[in-house]
Amino acid sequence: MSASAVHSLWTTAATAADPIAKIDAPKIEYGQLSPVLIVLGAAIIGILVEAFVPRRSRYYAQMFVSAVALIAAFAAIVALAAGGYGTTKAGIAAMGAVAVDGPALFLQGTILLTSLVGLFTFAERRLDPEVHGNRVDSFAAQAAAVPGSESEQKAVKAGFTTTEVFPLFLFAVAGMLVFPAANDLLTLFVALEVFSLPLYLLCALARRKRLMSQEAAVKYFLLGAFASAFTLFGIALLYGYAGSMSYGTIAQVVDGTVQNVTPALADTMGNDALLLVGSALIVMGLLFKVGAVPFHMWTPDVYQGAPTPVTGFMAAATKVAAFGALLRILYVVLPGLRWDWRPVMWGVAIVTMLAGAIVAITQTDIKRLLAYSSIAHAGFILAGVIATTPEGISSVLFYLAAYSFVTIGAFAVVTLVRDAGGEATHLSKWAGLGRRSPLVAAVFAVFLLAFAGIPLTSGFSGKFAVFKAAAEGGAAPLVVVGVISSAIAAFFYIRVIVLMFFSEPRPEGPTVAVPSPLTMTAIGVGVAVTVVLGVAPQYFLDLAGQAGVFVR
Repeated sequence: MSASAVHSLWTTAATAADPIAKIDAPKIEYGQLSPVLIVLGAAIIGILVEAFVPRRSRYYAQMFVSAVALIAAFAAIVALAAGGYGTTKAGIAAMGAVAVDGPALFLQGTILLTSLVGLFTFAERRLDPEVHGNRVDSFAAQAAAVPGSESEQKAVKAGFTTTEVFPLFLFAVAGMLVFPAANDLLTLFVALEVFSLPLYLLCALARRKRLMSQEAAVKYFLLGAFASAFTLFGIALLYGYAGSMSYGTIAQVVDGTVQNVTPALADTMGNDALLLVGSALIVMGLLFKVGAVPFHMWTPDVYQGAPTPVTGFMAAATKVAAFGALLRILYVVLPGLRWDWRPVMWGVAIVTMLAGAIVAITQTDIKRLLAYSSIAHAGFILAGVIATTPEGISSVLFYLAAYSFVTIGAFAVVTLVRDAGGEATHLSKWAGLGRRSPLVAAVFAVFLLAFAGIPLTSGFSGKFAVFKAAAEGGAAPLVVVGVISSAIAAFFYIRVIVLMFFSEPRPEGPTVAVPSPLTMTAIGVGVAVTVVLGVAPQYFLDLAGQAGVFVR
């Protein structure tokens, strides 16, 4: 029998047996997904650059590709917003997998801008003295070399640099862009892994203190794997409850407004244990990413051990992405469970604010201090999440935008204060910094005052917006706790300022490195955003207000 006859038999048999022989091609709105696609495309180009471009030119090629991609993706976000996709044309793209609406575009824009500023700190190569005539950055010469080994010394001597950090960075950014916009649980999980795995790797790549950096990465990886597992288990239970991964369908099943109830769905719908345990596990995974107590134990160790540019990027962008996803889960999927999740979130917010502020007082390392400060800020932002009003959403969006730039700026300043062993992060070494380098100390003081929420800084505008929304949403006691925590936190921020300006500098103290224009730009943007959002926040509050409507 000829091959064509066999083939025709196959096709005839298939058509006879299977009336649904036609599979519909998926409908993908490339324009609406363009910001994510641009960043992913650039990450893939970055891998090709690593493979084909000579080692001498890789740094500049990677830097160019990354910067152009982030700027182009931000331009795409602005074009979508201008086209009304944040308001009137908001909808669900990619077969229901991704939401294109106000909060998604606002958060994606914030992530792209903070990533661009973070990229400048990644690319900085003037802080360390030249090694064997080569300029070096914050990352290990050869990531695969054992710390202190002969192969590492050879890599340093040859002037190798780990330019792979740029594509890793772009993959992390792409995952973060999808995370707050995910509209089904599977997309949420894939995005979580896409941005977590590069971060685990980036944390292990510090040039100095490599063992500490690798320890931080292992801790982050193991705890992150647990959190991902909890999230995945929660997704499975919620799917078992609602018979769907889609946010909208799950919300309808939770509310009881679902149209066509099959017998199987009727069986599981009555099982509240699946719903409550599943929701709790998913929220737990998100609270881990946010760094809320009691899921915060990784934060100080990872912030201290990771290369400082990675710490700054992670502290800013991950928080924005994770809070965006948390808002969408609570406001879009589980509004029908409000009476169940609000009391729990009250408890988490109160413990997070107090623990972050109180434990920070005992810290002696500047990066650990900023880590506990970020835990306290997670508590403040949760106060806005608990408001369950439109003002709650817009206040959280504004706070995230304000907080992320201050954070990157503060960590960029930390990279400048150095001694023979690299960055001088112990607080005792910062004594008298204001007399030795008044400008750097003054800039850091501005960031600390913003963290403390002092008026005329972005921190005050953000806290005021969040606390106002919480009070109007019926969470006034939470605001009282927030104000007390802010007062406790102000103590240790002011203490660092006093240490810098009113202590005698030590003769053998650290020096302040002169950075290239890249880090200067990062710090300058941080200061500018801090002052502008503090003095004239209204335009940005209005912008966050317009963006604060989730597509259902």
